[in-house]
Amino acid sequence: MKATEPPGPEPRLRLKPEAPTTGYVDGAWWPRSRDLSSELSALRAALTVRMTRIDRVTYNLTVWPPTPRRLVLDGHVVRLEGFRSQHTDTVTVIGADRRRLTLLVVPPDTDPDLAHRILVTAAHGNTIDTIKTLLAPNDLSRHATADLADAATQRWEADGGRTTVQLPS
Repeated sequence: MKATEPPGPEPRLRLKPEAPTTGYVDGAWWPRSRDLSSELSALRAALTVRMTRIDRVTYNLTVWPPTPRRLVLDGHVVRLEGFRSQHTDTVTVIGADRRRLTLLVVPPDTDPDLAHRILVTAAHGNTIDTIKTLLAPNDLSRHATADLADAATQRWEADGGRTTVQLPS
């Protein structure tokens, strides 16, 4: 069964409180489809609490179907820019004042209860979880531990240390 609605009257967008930036995302968005041009109107309406107008939206080209390069929303032209380098699970919305919001994208077919948990977790003010961790809430401890170990190893090697490498015998 394909999930289309979250439990109860909850919004499909959750933003972190306005405060100094923490973590990898500024909130989470659960679109109803992968048609970015049709989803942007609802996203725009939900973002009015933070942005008076959207000028640009960036997204990953490999996850969203072909999208027009420009779209008119509320009488204003919005540029849609796809990049292969952008994280596959995010979109970045840039306002007229150059304010940027990076949103975790919860896949449209996600179970409603799971999608709701991801939205709430990503929007918590102190969330510093990686995108991978946020999208795998049933396995948070394993991912968080692996991410910390990877970060520690990278820091160690950047500071001149070397990890142990076992050579084949």
